[in-house]
Amino acid sequence: MRAIRGATTIENNTPEEIYAATKELFEEILTQNEIGKSEQLTSVIITVTEDIFAAFPAKAVRETAGFEYVPVMGMQEIPVPNSLPMCIRFMVFTDLHKPLEAINHVYLRKAKVLRPDLVKEEDA
Repeated sequence: MRAIRGATTIENNTPEEIYAATKELFEEILTQNEIGKSEQLTSVIITVTEDIFAAFPAKAVRETAGFEYVPVMGMQEIPVPNSLPMCIRFMVFTDLHKPLEAINHVYLRKAKVLRPDLVKEEDA
């Protein structure tokens, strides 16, 4: 089993932005890690910063065609002072059999500052 990390940000706490950013991040994680079917996933944990509360990001994962039955859990991040605001983070558990360094972690938008060492050129 492997875990794939990812994060993105939104500008406004609206359902539309939450769903769009979550969908974009989830699809990019799937694409960059060559995950084509839900059977390759064990579960997904999504966290949000305390300033995101207009909608459940998990809905965007559940509405991804073919991934409706993947277990998804949402929770709130610890409100650490001066941390990146308006941030959605992912931990995707998968049955990929790759070395750790072959896993593509995905950081989009302003979340690129969280792990610049893992940001790929195509995400920049």
